[in-house]
Amino acid sequence: MQEPQSPSYTAAPPLHLKTLPVAGRAMEERGPTGESGEEERVTGSPGDEEPRVSVSRCFRFQPPVSVEPVLFFSMFALALQTPLCTQYLWDRISFDLGFNGTRERGCGNHSGPEDSLLKQVETQTAHWNLYINLAGFTVGLFSVTLLGPWSDQVGRRPVLIFPCLGLAMQAGLYLLVMYLRLHVAWFLLGRLLSGLSGDFNAILAGCFAYIADTSDRQARTFRVAILEACLGLAGMLASIVGGQWLQAQGYINPFWLVLAINLATALYAYLLIPESVTPDKEARLFTLKHYKAVYNLYSTRGEWGRRAKLGFYTAAFFIVVTVHFGAKDLYVLYELSAPLCWDSTLIGYGSAAEHLTYLSSLLGLRVMQVCLEDSWVAVVGLCSNISGLVVIALANSTALMFTGYAVRFLSMATTPVLRSKLSTLVTMSEQGALFASIACVESVCSLVSTGVFNSLYPATLHILKGFPFLFGAALLLIPALILGCVKRWQTGQEYSRQFEDTS
Repeated sequence: MQEPQSPSYTAAPPLHLKTLPVAGRAMEERGPTGESGEEERVTGSPGDEEPRVSVSRCFRFQPPVSVEPVLFFSMFALALQTPLCTQYLWDRISFDLGFNGTRERGCGNHSGPEDSLLKQVETQTAHWNLYINLAGFTVGLFSVTLLGPWSDQVGRRPVLIFPCLGLAMQAGLYLLVMYLRLHVAWFLLGRLLSGLSGDFNAILAGCFAYIADTSDRQARTFRVAILEACLGLAGMLASIVGGQWLQAQGYINPFWLVLAINLATALYAYLLIPESVTPDKEARLFTLKHYKAVYNLYSTRGEWGRRAKLGFYTAAFFIVVTVHFGAKDLYVLYELSAPLCWDSTLIGYGSAAEHLTYLSSLLGLRVMQVCLEDSWVAVVGLCSNISGLVVIALANSTALMFTGYAVRFLSMATTPVLRSKLSTLVTMSEQGALFASIACVESVCSLVSTGVFNSLYPATLHILKGFPFLFGAALLLIPALILGCVKRWQTGQEYSRQFEDTS
């Protein structure tokens, strides 16, 4: 057998710890992942005389500080900024079109010029949301694809620092637009700057990859759950603060806080987070190898249909996240206009209720895992999401809208299950490429959801205002079917394995 190749990356242990020895041939006999966190992966086509063996010496350790604060504060800044941007677009476009901008005149049973102006404001706001998000996510798709696999070679900290700086530059440019009352088209440049640095999706990829570096397989699900909880808690707090702050002081001061938080988060990642990957000083950023790393993840053959399962679970993840992003983009716009006509305070409470589903879903997931397998937990989450979207689509009062948010209390239980299932399908040395690919999928989800839902909303206003939510609910039936079919397939494989073992 050939000598093992050098590892793709090695975790940097603390000074008082040493890297564990490679388990050698015994590791191959007991499977791709050993209890020590090391692994030996055998690759090669069936025609090769000898398989190519790649050994990864990944030692798991718990650093004194970790990436949870990075994800929490980045999410806080993003959740504070996003609804305010939509409302600022509404107010600016209302002013430019001669609409009073307060929305009250469009919330009664009026018709004529004012009703026509209201439709124009809604349509142009949705379109500008589409253009701005398309600009950022199109560029961010290629940036995340480069930065994710690059972090396997140079370390996770650069992937945490660069996006924070890009988001800070975006907030700074938005402040210039507000101070100088520039045209809203300048928001496009801010999204491009953020997209070039990887945007929030790069922070997600870096945080999840860092957790994979510093935790063993048993503890990883809980650590990922903590990260998911950080997303929900930060979003909920930012939504409450944003609505009250906007009503009290306007747009300027909240965006100054967004700028300060992004700069402070980048400084925290640079000074306090220990690196989990031994940096390769010769690694290059602009190379096709990073794209090939993601491609090889889904093209390499594996036992028991690994490649097919990766494809199915990724497709399910894509649909779930696309519907989530698409509906989230429309919540504020849906609540601003008739018949709800919410002010900034109610919008803040609504966003808080939407983000609260992260925490309620994680609690529900813990409870359901006692009596249900993960696949069925995910299906229950999908049912909760579908029911909530249907209620929201038909909401014509504040009470019914909040009822829709309440029905969705388990809607975010699906994505942690899908992340966990994807993670268990790959070896430890492929975790970095996996989380990079998931970040790319999330970038594409943002791109597709922005194009589909923000175009569908103005096109169906005359049919049914909540039609995009009904459309999203129908799409969620597909991942429910995928999870059920894959679970049935997996059960058949387990019977086959048992038969092979007994024979």
